[in-house]
Amino acid sequence: MPLWEDKPDAWHEIQPGVQRRILAHDLGVMMVLYRIAPGSRFALHTHPHVQSGTVLEGGGQFQVGDQTWTLRPGSAYTVPPNVPHELRSDPNASTVVLDVFTPRREEFLHEAVRPDRE
Repeated sequence: MPLWEDKPDAWHEIQPGVQRRILAHDLGVMMVLYRIAPGSRFALHTHPHVQSGTVLEGGGQFQVGDQTWTLRPGSAYTVPPNVPHELRSDPNASTVVLDVFTPRREEFLHEAVRPDRE
C-alpha cells in the first residue's frame, strides 16, 4: 500500500495563483489538494470524472451547471461527469480545496510523485 508525504516537489503551479498536489491515487480514484491565491479563477470547464470536494480554508463562488454556490470552509460538493463548472476564489483570502476524482485523472499523473513508502 503506497504512502505519500508532503514535500516541495509534490506541488505544481498549474496556473498563476493556483498550486496543485496529487495526494494519492490508484486506478479508480485520485485525491488532489489545491492552494488558491485570493481572487483566482478556474475557467469554466468539464471533464468525464465525478468530482467531489470540500473547502478547508477560504471559499468563493462556484458555478456548477446553471447554479452558483457560495463556498466557505466546510462546504462540500459533488459535480457529476460532464457538467460545466468554474470557481472564482474569495478575493480577500487564500483558499484550500480538497478534491476527489473518480476515476483518477490520467492527465494529472505526470504531476504525481512516487510514493515515499510502498
